Amino acid sequence: MAKPTRIFLIGPMGAGKTTIGRQLANQLGLEFIDSDQEIQARTGVDIPTIFEYEGEEGFRDREEVVIDDLTQIEQRVLATGGGAVVRPANRQNLSARGIVVYLECSPEQQYERTYRDRKRPLIQTDDPLASLKELMSDREPLYRETADYVVSTEGRSAAAVAREILERIT
Repeated sequence: MAKPTRIFLIGPMGAGKTTIGRQLANQLGLEFIDSDQEIQARTGVDIPTIFEYEGEEGFRDREEVVIDDLTQIEQRVLATGGGAVVRPANRQNLSARGIVVYLECSPEQQYERTYRDRKRPLIQTDDPLASLKELMSDREPLYRETADYVVSTEGRSAAAVAREILERIT
């Protein structure tokens, strides 16, 4: 099988998309990009600020444009934001333009990896674990529908997950 030139990582916050994406890109000799970081670069502000001024819908509008742009570029590993799959256009562009890997992770593991992070607006609630469970309930079917491969990151190192992805896609 030829070396893939577009790999898109989807999954919930805290699943390891950015960390694993960097390792995967390095091992494949591809460029790595994170859609959330690209949104911040284009707007000049962080994601919590976008949420504060434009709400989640405003952020999702920006995310849709960025994902449309980034999924068209060859030689790239793209890590998407956890909610990228909520928009049908994003699911379509991801599915049609590259190999999509869903990094699966339980809400409990997500919580362990993210509870100190104040830059995640959707879990700045009285009960972040409950918020993560609700998000997962809504998004899990969308992740599965969009993915070509499902790989668990639960209790695993980024290196082990990257190795498994490489074995499955090459």
